[in-house]
Amino acid sequence: MRILVVGGSGLIGAHVVDVLRERGHAATTVARTAHPGIDHLLDLQAASVDDLRPLLAGHDGVVYATRSEEQRPLPKPIHPVFRRDMVEPVVRLFDAARQEGLTRGVIMGSYYTYFERLHPQWRLADRHTYVRCRVEQAREGRAAAGPDLPVAVLELPFVFGRAGDRLPNWAGPLDRWARSRTPLVVPGGGSAGASARSVAEIAVDALERASGDDIPVADENLTWEDMISRIAEAVGRRRRVRRLPPGAVRAALRLGGALQSLGGKESGVNPSHAADLFLTELFVEPTTGRSVDPALRETFADPAPPA
Repeated sequence: MRILVVGGSGLIGAHVVDVLRERGHAATTVARTAHPGIDHLLDLQAASVDDLRPLLAGHDGVVYATRSEEQRPLPKPIHPVFRRDMVEPVVRLFDAARQEGLTRGVIMGSYYTYFERLHPQWRLADRHTYVRCRVEQAREGRAAAGPDLPVAVLELPFVFGRAGDRLPNWAGPLDRWARSRTPLVVPGGGSAGASARSVAEIAVDALERASGDDIPVADENLTWEDMISRIAEAVGRRRRVRRLPPGAVRAALRLGGALQSLGGKESGVNPSHAADLFLTELFVEPTTGRSVDPALRETFADPAPPA
């Protein structure tokens, strides 16, 4: 196969490229900014279908692996902004891929769509703009692709690992917290986790099978207490992690949501409803059974000393 990887300079995209090449496939990389190994520079948000078609020509498949920032507060209303950043580029990409006759695709999505399917009573898409746009991204991207271009959506949890200097976007704050003298206190829930390498292998499996499935991904399910304990150990600051009372979590997040609203802003995950997520064990079954510890240690390795 010959696969175009959009977001090929990112953590997950770089691992997808590695796995494709290890299995004897050809990979072409596209990114917004220049990095070693990137074949084409393109801002997907500004690219038209006509811009995309020449890049896709001659490929068998395409992987959408750019990341989204759901927590940054933005002026209301944020849904048009999130659609412009997350949904519309995917629609144009897969419209162009269909016109060029590609036969397989992968979207790197979010495990929130898995829980939206599994627990519709939680009303995640109604309460959180980020989740709503992830649902729209999958639905509208597949509609643009049409029946002859199956698109698998990988529903991703916390993804650990490193690709050169590329890390998960949440790694920096957690690293600084774990290295500090600030007490480690967490809610009572938890999350699934996976390594970037596992995600890449599952993505390439989906491409090889020309899968059009929703694929929830998890190597391990971790309570927040377990996750933060492992991060603290990885940075050499092993210590006790305490659990916050649920009432305190709810009160703090509702206050944050009220302050955001007073300031005329919103974030993709609504703080007023976020306690329902953080206090829940957002676990995915089945898991691969692989340990996330090697990728977690890689994520939180000591910084290289200055040259």
